[in-house]
Amino acid sequence: MNWNGKDVEVYLKEQQFIDTAVVPLLPISFGTEMKQAASQGEFIDLLSMHLERQFKGRMMLFPALTYLTSISNEQKMDMLQSWEVKLKESGFTHIFYLTSDSIWREQGEIAKQVIWLPSVPLEHMDEQYKHSILEDQVKQLINIIVQQWQTIK
Repeated sequence: MNWNGKDVEVYLKEQQFIDTAVVPLLPISFGTEMKQAASQGEFIDLLSMHLERQFKGRMMLFPALTYLTSISNEQKMDMLQSWEVKLKESGFTHIFYLTSDSIWREQGEIAKQVIWLPSVPLEHMDEQYKHSILEDQVKQLINIIVQQWQTIK
């Protein structure tokens, strides 16, 4: 399910079956790091959409949590923890954060829910090759998510 009116309407009717939330984590930067942040964002956005298609009816793909790279890690964690609380209050038992920003791998307990993938620069790739790479990445994500579903019941 995507974050749009039609899918949210279905979610509201069927939410007992939709127990997984996916939130992309996207850095925003200016200056010399801007291109890298934009490439990471493009990769994670496309990857998230491919993943959602695989799990439609079990997973809700939320809009990305975007943050400035210049703010402190503590501020980033505060933002993420606010999301975490609301998602849990809404009944999501499985929450995954997708990112290519390595800072999230070092953030204590929440790091268990962060799926970090190195960004693949997609801007110069042929569309067919781009989607092939994304599908390969999604296969890896599927394994990770299914393992988590089996351990957290």
